[in-house]
Amino acid sequence: MNLTRQIATQFRQLYFGDNWTGVNVKDSLAGVNWEQANTRVDSLNTIVKLVYHLNYYVVVVTKVLKGEALYASYKYSFDHPPVQSPEDWEYLLNKIWTDAENFATLLEQLPEEKLWETFADGKYGTYYRNIQGIIEHTYYHLGQIALIKKLVISGI
Repeated sequence: MNLTRQIATQFRQLYFGDNWTGVNVKDSLAGVNWEQANTRVDSLNTIVKLVYHLNYYVVVVTKVLKGEALYASYKYSFDHPPVQSPEDWEYLLNKIWTDAENFATLLEQLPEEKLWETFADGKYGTYYRNIQGIIEHTYYHLGQIALIKKLVISGI
């Protein structure tokens, strides 16, 4: 298996399961309803905000993998549309599953040598750095989601 396929597998496992950590995005969000996803615990972000934030970067890098220009800003990465119903929450979840699968598919198709090329602009490093960064970033926020979920469900 080449490196890009391995990274795609790692990314899929992060989102859909069967990874080394035993924790994944889909299982972590299972059973969370739209109201719980919107519940703020102290000064922490809501689950909705974190889910949108994770997907923001997946979508941005997907566009670059498709040959589009890089356009992203941290200040917009938490600006999600309101989630005010079960349908809104289900839409967001379906979007992140679809976007994650599209991202993984593009990774599989990426020539391995592309990983070492400059990503959009020299200040961002290589494709590898940005793709691996998305995986690390997702694990970081996945831990937050898991803890917030426990706090929300326990009523703290």
